[in-house]
Amino acid sequence: MGGSPRETRVGASETDESAAPPPLALISRTGSRRTVVSVDELALTRGVQPGMAATMAQALVADLETLDADPDADAASLHDLALWALRRYAPVVAADIPDGLMIDLTGAAHLRGGEHAAAREMVATLGAAGVTARVAVAATYGAAHALARYVANPVMVATEAEALNILERLPVGALRLSGEIVEGLRKLGFDRIGELAATPRAPLALRFGSDIGRRLDQMFGRSREPFALVSAPELIRVSQGFAEPIAAAETIARYIAKLVDRLCDILEERALGARKLDLLFGRVDSEIQAVRVGTAKPVRDRKQLTRLLCDRIQTVSPGFGIETMWLSAPIAEPLDYRAVASSLVDAAAPDVSELVDILGNRVGDGRLYRVTAVESDVPERSTRRVAALAAPTDIRWPLDWPRPTRLLTPPERIETVALLPDHPPASFTWRGVRRRIRRADGPERIFGEWRKRDAELNAVRDYFQVEDEAGARFWLFRSGDGVDAATGSHDWFIHGLFA
Repeated sequence: MGGSPRETRVGASETDESAAPPPLALISRTGSRRTVVSVDELALTRGVQPGMAATMAQALVADLETLDADPDADAASLHDLALWALRRYAPVVAADIPDGLMIDLTGAAHLRGGEHAAAREMVATLGAAGVTARVAVAATYGAAHALARYVANPVMVATEAEALNILERLPVGALRLSGEIVEGLRKLGFDRIGELAATPRAPLALRFGSDIGRRLDQMFGRSREPFALVSAPELIRVSQGFAEPIAAAETIARYIAKLVDRLCDILEERALGARKLDLLFGRVDSEIQAVRVGTAKPVRDRKQLTRLLCDRIQTVSPGFGIETMWLSAPIAEPLDYRAVASSLVDAAAPDVSELVDILGNRVGDGRLYRVTAVESDVPERSTRRVAALAAPTDIRWPLDWPRPTRLLTPPERIETVALLPDHPPASFTWRGVRRRIRRADGPERIFGEWRKRDAELNAVRDYFQVEDEAGARFWLFRSGDGVDAATGSHDWFIHGLFA
């Protein structure tokens, strides 16, 4: 996975020219040579490019503001960003200086609703913090690095076939080669990666060294790429090495239980429970496989944590064998102690947290929720999704008029035969099926919420509970009061179905 964060600058309004910030460029110094390494959007639109000599940039843009680049501070900030990604998204994260992150979503994307959802969440979260990012997901980091910087807008998730087709058309600069090599290749007539990949390597290696072949192999998955993975200093971690590599699922499960026992001992000493667990497998071929599981609340139950991790064993490919296992708790919080039921107190509510954890790790946290009431008379606004184990609220739905078990969003228009203004329909046609109504109850009048928007100042809906000849029950409403056109269109809609 690759991302490309860029700093954004917020200035005054465009109408206030005197207060508008000048274009900005960061300058690096190498001996007596001063080179532009980064520019803002305004400087870019005026023709200033990274790699340009500082004197040329200042001659091109008279009011250009220059600041000395601080690579050490940038690297420290990128490392902090990598630690944030480690805790939030995946157990395998590396900082790719100067402007990227490598995040291996394998074994962790399901907790965020899949790769697309995780990538979109990254962009949105970083954007809220003032960082513009592009995110690409691909089979190799070389491919993701290139797609993030040349194709993603702002998110792209590419299959292996899609990535191959796109990468061959990208410029040779997407291979992460030095500027000298890229310029030399362009002088020889190589503009696209596909042209370079189809050329015999021996002449290229003789002239430019081994970097071209190495980057091509890394991009297309023919060789592995080492990374310096980040690790939080306060991370609670235990590990297990093997003199002989292991591969059987039963053996892996046995050592998972042992690692969980050791991790829980440390958590117990610190009075903590785990909210996330990362299990990493170091294979004999130096590849790292990772599994991440989460819990709805802090947990230190050894059997529960072992079960959650063992449920993910089938996602691990041991290859020629696993020689090291690491188990860590990137997020650990104080345990939530509650009174235990006894003969002197009321019976405690059943604890469903273990079931929630099992389901959440199988389908993703975002897909497991419950519905709670919201203070609103408008049906589609009267509910919201909350976490499965969120604390209950004091808000309750009204009991005077029952609500359907299934609400259609949005309501669907129907054709009816009805007397205005107060009578229910005698029949209605929905999705091509005509239904005669045998029983009906209503109307229940619901007014618009004028405080939300002016258009609802006079809006009215009249709801009816109806039952057809087959016994099916529906929730219908008429838009408007049946008399005044200002209250609604007087069209009929179906809004829900009763059980």
